[in-house]
Amino acid sequence: MGLRCGIVGLPNVGKSTLFNALSNAKAEAANFPFCTIEPNVGVISVPDERLHILEKLVKPNKVVPTIIEFVDIAGLVEGASKGEGLGNKFLANIREVDAIIHVVRCFEDDNVTHVAGRVNPIADKDIIDTELQLKDLESVEKKIQKVEKIAKTGDSKAKNELNILNKYKEVLQNGKNARTLDLTKDEKEPIRDLLLLTDKPVIYAANVEESAAVTGNEWVDKFKEYVKDEGAEVIIVSAAIEAQIAEFDEPEEKEMFLSEYGLKESGLNKLISASYHILDLITYFTAGVQEVRAWTIKRGWKAPAAAGVIHTDFEKGFIKAEVIKLEEFQKYGTELACKEAGKMAIEGKEYVVKDGDIMHFRFNV
Repeated sequence: MGLRCGIVGLPNVGKSTLFNALSNAKAEAANFPFCTIEPNVGVISVPDERLHILEKLVKPNKVVPTIIEFVDIAGLVEGASKGEGLGNKFLANIREVDAIIHVVRCFEDDNVTHVAGRVNPIADKDIIDTELQLKDLESVEKKIQKVEKIAKTGDSKAKNELNILNKYKEVLQNGKNARTLDLTKDEKEPIRDLLLLTDKPVIYAANVEESAAVTGNEWVDKFKEYVKDEGAEVIIVSAAIEAQIAEFDEPEEKEMFLSEYGLKESGLNKLISASYHILDLITYFTAGVQEVRAWTIKRGWKAPAAAGVIHTDFEKGFIKAEVIKLEEFQKYGTELACKEAGKMAIEGKEYVVKDGDIMHFRFNV
């Protein structure tokens, strides 16, 4: 399954600079709003040390990591929900992503003009939240008008939908995001087709100056306190440092550079980890002489659904799954040795795939 994260933020918060550094793409970064007109997409391989372990053991013809797409979406301004600036384009693009990475400016720099003439990440966040909430409210109210007519006929399903929709309307009218409404997956069904913007998981990327890359600064501290009840993740990144890391080709060079700043990992790795965590994703592997490959699935998926990520026929004709744990594969060295040692499990349709499983599927269609 593809993972797609949209990078959003007000103009001149470092959004495009961060995107360029993460993906080595060529979105223009300039000191004026709307330098990114069309969404740019960077397809990035997800770093996973377990792939290197399997590569050494299996010695395959190729190694295929799973990927994540970062989408740099045009800068937003106040009034976007009414079409101001590039608002309509921004809002349409953001509907298509699985999660939002919201970049907030937590650095002072007289050479980079802030669109509002000041640095205040909390105010920046509120501007974007308000615009997204207004657009969501518009979507909810339109659906309420349609469902109300059916509910008046006594239709019980429509009455239930109307009740849920009105809950969302109240939350949005009170200036809160849709994701703050604590409902089950089934209860959320009436709004699923609306693709509400404020219902998407969000990661805040606090863009700081180089000297604050490890511990952050007072802007970051205030921002974390402000969003602590949202259930969102706040990641400290320095777009300036990430831009320099992107210039290195060798992993060893990157590690040495990071260590000079006291960093254990890059902002890219932190964002990928946060994306997997907030979307509740895990990785399983297939390993053979032809290729070793990583596959991304939702936590809790059973074996047939996991097989379907490879090909729909695998899910339709699923018979069984042969499963080896990575630590056992490391210990015994080969699939055959694991099998002979009784470390290959034969699992059926009810098996819940675990992070790091090495799997081989049997199917028939």
